[in-house]
Amino acid sequence: MRIEDIVESPFTPLSVILRAHAARRGKAVALADETRTVSWAQMDALIDRIAAALQREGVQSHEPVAIAAMNAVPTALAFLGAIRAGAVAAPLTSTAAPETIVAMLADSGSRVLLLDSEIAARIGGQALPAGVKRIALDDSAAGEPLSAWMAEEGARPQERVPAPGDPFNIIYSSGTTGAPKGIVQSHVMRHEYARRTIVAGYDDDTAVICSTPLYSNTTLVSFLPALTAGGKVVLMRKFDARRFLELSERERVTNAMLVPVQYRRIMELPDFDSFDLSSYRLKSCTSAPFPAWLKADVLPRWPGGLTDGYGMTEGGATTILLAHKHPDKLHTVGQVAPGHIMKIIDEAGNELPQGEVGEIVGHSPIMMNGYHGKPDKTREVEWFDAEGRRYIRHGDIGRFDEDGFLILMDRAKDMIISGGFNIYPSDLEAELTRQSAVKEAAVVGVPSDVWGETPLAVVVLADPAADPQTILAEANSRLGKTQRISAIEVVDELPRSPIGKVLKRELRDRFGGNPILAATSLEKTPSQQEHDHA
Repeated sequence: MRIEDIVESPFTPLSVILRAHAARRGKAVALADETRTVSWAQMDALIDRIAAALQREGVQSHEPVAIAAMNAVPTALAFLGAIRAGAVAAPLTSTAAPETIVAMLADSGSRVLLLDSEIAARIGGQALPAGVKRIALDDSAAGEPLSAWMAEEGARPQERVPAPGDPFNIIYSSGTTGAPKGIVQSHVMRHEYARRTIVAGYDDDTAVICSTPLYSNTTLVSFLPALTAGGKVVLMRKFDARRFLELSERERVTNAMLVPVQYRRIMELPDFDSFDLSSYRLKSCTSAPFPAWLKADVLPRWPGGLTDGYGMTEGGATTILLAHKHPDKLHTVGQVAPGHIMKIIDEAGNELPQGEVGEIVGHSPIMMNGYHGKPDKTREVEWFDAEGRRYIRHGDIGRFDEDGFLILMDRAKDMIISGGFNIYPSDLEAELTRQSAVKEAAVVGVPSDVWGETPLAVVVLADPAADPQTILAEANSRLGKTQRISAIEVVDELPRSPIGKVLKRELRDRFGGNPILAATSLEKTPSQQEHDHA
């Protein structure tokens, strides 16, 4: 199957594409981890055996199959085997709390759990839903060994051809603000992701390194297109900056999708420039804000192009910044992708003109079917225009500049309302990190008896000897009267999700949970009160 056929087709099932590549690519490497490689022919045969075993267990079309394991070749095979069986791959957030992992398993309704020994140990004290069969992907005591459970060599599953709108996978939200929601993505949504990515240069010679977990959409938007294009996927069990560069050099990696904290850790390595990264064609970033200064550091030092993508696992619309082509727009997340529609609306749901700040909503071919088993939650994130077209609320605040580049302000839930004024933490964080003494910064709103909320800065110092109050005074001297930060706290590191998002809820819980303390120790000084909100 030619790349052109895949790109031009409105929909071709992934399993059909993989089987065609296996017949054509045979001995070429399809999957690799840090200890093992699997050829295209071997991968095709193994996912057949897993799919046949799932069907033998009675797994039906559209039935979720849960996967909870670290990145490795067997984890990838389990995902692809579930799809070939006609089931729905449901990778669980294996870094979540044990009770949350089990809650996801129960929510999925899966009767089969494919896991490894590390995750089995993590959930060891939890009672699983009745009737769940455990399969040990690493042939450990975590369950029935995969090698014994798979169907016999040469077995092939009953062919179940999906319709475009059929469910492909369930991706669980992080659950940091409540119970995780299962985001159901369709086969055609995944095909659209792959088509869009392949156009950017994926082919037989593509080698993608996946250093974030397979339960994350961040990973899947490079993992699946690489295989759809006939390329190679290299899986890292856990991210390590030096090991990432070593694998990139060894495997002649051409493409990578990373989150900002990974870029920062890689670029901070003293011997970064000694690694041969000449094989790289394109690096991409998504999932969290990618600071302009960090993009500017990556561009001249790391071969190949650099893109910053903004979007949601739920879908909606996507923007893409080609940083290597628009070095003057590094403070943005780029322009709306072809075929996508993005609008800015006010609190009443009215569309705003270009340049105005408001909530982002988007429509495109890559939109989720809905939240698994939660129609009410699905309706909460939908917005419809005057023509009845369905959009997804992104939950972010932003505006478009005069050239149509999107500037993100903040998550809507993170916006601070102080004395009736809207304060966007990203503006304050930019002023803090402008100072060389500040390595990272997060600003959250904490309770205030005077202003309702007031900004609190939480910083990681680049210079341990730096004076936090001097940092605070310098930032406030550059901020507007209504923006000034009331207090500053120093931490060793900011709390983050497994894909690098700063968990501001944890900071609010830690530093802003007592309104009395907030009103006394975190309140603005009398001189600030005199000038602020004037």
